Amino acid sequence: MVIKLYICRIFGLLGGLALITACSEPPIQKFEGHAQGTTYHISYWSKLPIDAQVIEKSIKAELDVIDKALSNYRPDSTIEQFNSAENTESQEVGAEIVSLVRTARVVYQASQGCYDLTTKPLFTIWGFHGDNPAIPTQEQIANTQSQIGMDKLEVVDDTHLRKLQANIKVDLSSIAQGYSVGKLSRVLEQQGINDYLVEIGGELQTRGYKPDNQPWRIALERPLPGEQQMQKRLTMPKDSVMAVMTSGTYNHYFEHEGKRYSHIIDARTGWPIEHDLVSVTVITEDPTVADAWDTALLCLGQEAGLQAANEANIPALFIQQQGANLLETRSAALTALNKVIIE
Repeated sequence: MVIKLYICRIFGLLGGLALITACSEPPIQKFEGHAQGTTYHISYWSKLPIDAQVIEKSIKAELDVIDKALSNYRPDSTIEQFNSAENTESQEVGAEIVSLVRTARVVYQASQGCYDLTTKPLFTIWGFHGDNPAIPTQEQIANTQSQIGMDKLEVVDDTHLRKLQANIKVDLSSIAQGYSVGKLSRVLEQQGINDYLVEIGGELQTRGYKPDNQPWRIALERPLPGEQQMQKRLTMPKDSVMAVMTSGTYNHYFEHEGKRYSHIIDARTGWPIEHDLVSVTVITEDPTVADAWDTALLCLGQEAGLQAANEANIPALFIQQQGANLLETRSAALTALNKVIIE
């Protein structure tokens, strides 16, 4: 067991009449790893004694629990057991999955079906779940479309779902990372950590500040393939929790005959999006909600996405690519959000 103590020096002054206490700043603790097909990074600090090994072990245990419930890549996960049971009977999936479906349904309705958790078969025929993506035939897309629709998925109660059509498949990847960020943040808080940055695959949440009393600062990547340059810098609030979730067309795509096909698929058409909106960042307190909304707004495109964000009061930064130019637009809620400084 490794416990780090931060002990103040106490200096006596003349005659012991006064004491001046000076503490060296505790360092930021960091660790990282692989999970959910990507990487995660945890940074935190505390003035209290810290058992770094216990914290790291608790984080990994929580990731294992999430993976066992939500992973679409392991056949023994709860969600894949639900997917493989092709019937219309009520199935127990647990409170976590039901809660995610309820959150996603709100976004599904607000996006007029553009965002949909049941698009798993579409990703399969487009090859985005494998190493060889390719353009399916229109007949394949039409046949697959008959298996799509969150209106074919019923919430029975707080722990049970039911398929209204037996071959419905649910993919939680568009909301799971945000949910996971929130869960790992709560693990830290349960250990008495109130100052942290939790990041999974670029999706993150912060609370508090760094040991030198400076805020956490976040870089948003320029949303173009291979650029790896900073587009914006965010200065996070020191007095509250805040999540930053970004969805873009520039990281996961394939090209065919000079045309780029993004992994963001419009559930209403069965085709990848083709508009000029290349990135949406949502900044709000709830990482699960933010993760669903960034995908939905990107799917909708600039005009419909901005309208949906304003109607739902979602703080969102939209970036369009028009030729060599990147154009930024902020939703009304983001313009009014004074907790985060965007430069």
